[in-house]
Amino acid sequence: MSDAHDHHDEGEDHEGEDHEGDHDHHDGDHDHHDGDHDHHDGDHGHGEGHDHEGDHGHHHHDADSIAVAVVTVSSSRSLDEDPSGDYVAAAFEEAGHEVAVRELVPDEYDSVQGTVDRLARRKDTDVVVTTGGTGVTPDDVTPEAVAGLFAKKLPGFGELFRRLSQEEIGTRTIGSRATAGIASATPVFCLPGSENAVRLGVDEIILPEVGHLVGLAGRGVDETGAEVTPEDGDEAGEDTAPGEGQE
Repeated sequence: MSDAHDHHDEGEDHEGEDHEGDHDHHDGDHDHHDGDHDHHDGDHGHGEGHDHEGDHGHHHHDADSIAVAVVTVSSSRSLDEDPSGDYVAAAFEEAGHEVAVRELVPDEYDSVQGTVDRLARRKDTDVVVTTGGTGVTPDDVTPEAVAGLFAKKLPGFGELFRRLSQEEIGTRTIGSRATAGIASATPVFCLPGSENAVRLGVDEIILPEVGHLVGLAGRGVDETGAEVTPEDGDEAGEDTAPGEGQE
């Protein structure tokens, strides 16, 4: 899988998907965690995008402890040889979060889609991070597989990732299709398989914002993940203008 991002280290093709021949490998294996996180039971507050309460500090709806599901998309790797997945798991743990589960799936549309959908719905998972399959080779299908799961897309993630990548790998970043969105009230981030690309995405973008996004994404859902309407007495609809429905 190509993943353009050679970005890094051993020329891993950071975005082209790593591609050491296998695309996107990596999957993390740090399962740290356990998951007790009731999947954002809506308690992470309200807020919308910027929540304007100072805009960049800790907002009352931000989640302090996150349970992450790490998914390595690769047909040639194993969890025993998965530096990118290992990095995701270790980085979350070092930041005080937990790893709910680690899985490895082949570069197949149905496998990727089914796994991400299942993990996003788990009550002990607050965020899903995948590595691999975001390049331009025929078997790089991660972006296509997750697209249909997104209730909301987060285009700014891919845009920022490619902008930061450009500083390291130049114009090769155009081969990167890193993407993100909200599926079942759970933020999902899809990174290339290259370890260097993963370091960039996790350290520079995901970890600084994940608590805020988890809080916002879980707003307006109950413990089962179902949307809560204003009539339910929750804060879920407080920002909804008269006549507007829930998104």
